[in-house]
Amino acid sequence: MALFPAFLKLAGRRCLVVGAGRVAEEKIEGLLHARAEVCVVAPVATRRIRTWARAGKIRWEVRPFRSSDLLGVFLTVAATSSPRLHAQIYKQAKRRGALCNVVDDPEHCDFYYGAIVRRGSLQIAISTGGLSPALAQRIRKQLEQQFGSEYKDWLEKIGATRRRLLAKPISAGRQKALLHALASETSLAQFRRSGKGKRKR
Repeated sequence: MALFPAFLKLAGRRCLVVGAGRVAEEKIEGLLHARAEVCVVAPVATRRIRTWARAGKIRWEVRPFRSSDLLGVFLTVAATSSPRLHAQIYKQAKRRGALCNVVDDPEHCDFYYGAIVRRGSLQIAISTGGLSPALAQRIRKQLEQQFGSEYKDWLEKIGATRRRLLAKPISAGRQKALLHALASETSLAQFRRSGKGKRKR
């Protein structure tokens, strides 16, 4: 199946996670990173999820799933131990037009969680279309070595310089050349030599 790669803006969007175990915890963390409005439905939860709920970072409904939980939801994640419940959630989500991911069940997914390399605003997502998450994880580890922690600070510097350049009255051609020079290997090497771009260990 051909997949459409995209980075979603979830800030302020209602997202539902059914289940509150270790796997759900990982999915919730990603949604919080994207500043989504997260509701978790589960009778019990891990210590970390309970902590998020007490801090007001998520809303935790301490009960089983109800179909009404999907009202107004943009995206939902099913992360319980019940295949029967997962099938029900997927069917209800499809009916309501909500994107759904059923953990470890590619047939019941509108989207997949990729293996992610994060360096500040730089995100590199790897997907195998659900065929081999293990391969995606191996590639992620390789990319983590290639793109070190210095990329976070370098990208912030590029962004600040780019904003200043875009405000200047220069030709589009000159602007494009300068922006590409900012993102070049030479620019990265200079940033590393400056001492600001040393890898953190």
